Amino acid sequence: MLAERLLSTAVSMAQKSYFTKDPKPVMSLPAPAAGKEYLLYAHVPFCERLCPYCSFNRFPFNDERARSYFKSLRAQMRMVADLGYDFGSLYIGGGTPTILIDELCETIDLARELFSIKEVSTETNPNHLIPSVLEPLKDRVQRFSVGVQSFDDDLLKQMDRYDKYGSGAQILERLQSLEGFFHSLNVDMIFNFPSQSEEVLRADIAAVKASKCNQTTFYPLMASRSVERSLRNTVGMVDYDREARYYKILVDELSDTFELSTAWTFSRTGGGMIDEYIVDYEEYVGIGSGAFSYLDGNIYVTTFSLRDYDKAIGEGRMPVAIGSANNSLANQMRYRFLMELFGLRLDKRKFERDFGVSVERGLRKEMLFFRTFGGFATDNAEELTLTEKGRYLTVVMQRSMFADLNNLRDTARNALSADERDLLFGDGEPACGVDHTPPVL
Repeated sequence: MLAERLLSTAVSMAQKSYFTKDPKPVMSLPAPAAGKEYLLYAHVPFCERLCPYCSFNRFPFNDERARSYFKSLRAQMRMVADLGYDFGSLYIGGGTPTILIDELCETIDLARELFSIKEVSTETNPNHLIPSVLEPLKDRVQRFSVGVQSFDDDLLKQMDRYDKYGSGAQILERLQSLEGFFHSLNVDMIFNFPSQSEEVLRADIAAVKASKCNQTTFYPLMASRSVERSLRNTVGMVDYDREARYYKILVDELSDTFELSTAWTFSRTGGGMIDEYIVDYEEYVGIGSGAFSYLDGNIYVTTFSLRDYDKAIGEGRMPVAIGSANNSLANQMRYRFLMELFGLRLDKRKFERDFGVSVERGLRKEMLFFRTFGGFATDNAEELTLTEKGRYLTVVMQRSMFADLNNLRDTARNALSADERDLLFGDGEPACGVDHTPPVL
C-alpha cells in the first residue's frame, strides 16, 4: 500500500529528529504544571518467561529480586508525590504486574494514599486468571487487561506461550468466567503475526466475541530492529503489505459486536475505560525501570538496569534521562495530531488555542497527506474525524512511533552490563560467578 509505505517512512524520519541515540541523565523529573492532568504509569518488568516478540523492559522472574524492586517502585512513587504531582488514574504495565499479588496490592494501596486515584488499570497474563490473584484485585482494580495475543494453538506455540499459559480453549474458558468481575475487561490481541493466516485471524475474532470481554485491543505487530531480527529467525518476516487487509477484516467482523474507541481498540456499548491511556492523558509520569514519561514535550526514560534503579532509588534520586533530542513546537503539534486522530477526533479549536496556530498552518504536510489519500470523514472549522482509510493511516503512524520507541528501548538495553544482558538474551539465569542478591541484582 503506497500510503502506508510513504507514511511509515515519513514518521520514521520525523522521529529520528525527536528521539535521541544518547539519552542525557537528569537529576529528576520536572515538577507538574499547575492545572494540568497527568496519569501515573508504573512498570513491573518481570515475567515467568520472556516472549520473543516483546520489546518492553522485562526480566525473568526471581522472588527476591522482584520484592526488592517493588520496594524501590513504591519509594519512587513517594518521590513523585514530593514533586507535587497528583493523579486520578494509575496504569500498571509490564512485564507481568500480577507476578507478586501481595506486592502489587501494597503498591496500589500506597498510590491511593498518596494521590486522588479513582481508576486503576493493570495488565496480566492468562495463567494468572485464578482466584488467588483475582480476589485481592476485585475491589482495587477497575480495568483488567489480559494479554492473550491469539487463541490459535499453533501461534501460541510459536510465541512460546502455549506451555506457560495453556491452549486457546483453556484461555477462552478462563476469560468467560470473569464476566462482570471487573468494571472493564480488555483482551489484548496481535494481528499480522508472520504466520497468521486470514482464517486464523477470523477465528481469533470469533473467540474474542465469545470471551464476553467488553473491550479488545488488536495491536499490529510492532517490532524494534532487534526483535524484528529475532522474529525473522523464528517465525518469519513481518509482512506490512497485508496489514491494511487484516485491519479491514478486524473492523468489518467486529462491527456487529463492538464499536471503535481508538483506531485499534474496540468496545462494546458501555465498555468502560479506553485501553490506551495516552489518548485520555496527553502527559504522563512513568515510574519503574524501563518506564517512559512524557512531560512538556520531552520523553524521559528511566534506567533499564535493575541494579542501577535499586541503587539510585536507595540513594534518594531518580535514575532518569531525557530521551528526546528536539521538543520543538512542530514535534509537539505532530504528537497531538497523532494522539487525537488515534482517538478518532481532533479538536481544531483547541489545537489552535494550545499552539497559537491552526492545524492547517502548523502541519501543512500532514494535512495535505491525509486529504490526498482520503483520510478525513469530517474536515470543517471545528474538527477532524476519520474515514476507515484514515483510521488505518493512524494505525500506521502509531505503529511506526512505537517501533521507534522500541528502538530507543534497544539503545537502553545495549547500555546494560554483561550479566544483566545475559538475563535477557541468555538462558534467563544470572551469569556464572555473579552475585545477584537484592538489592543488587
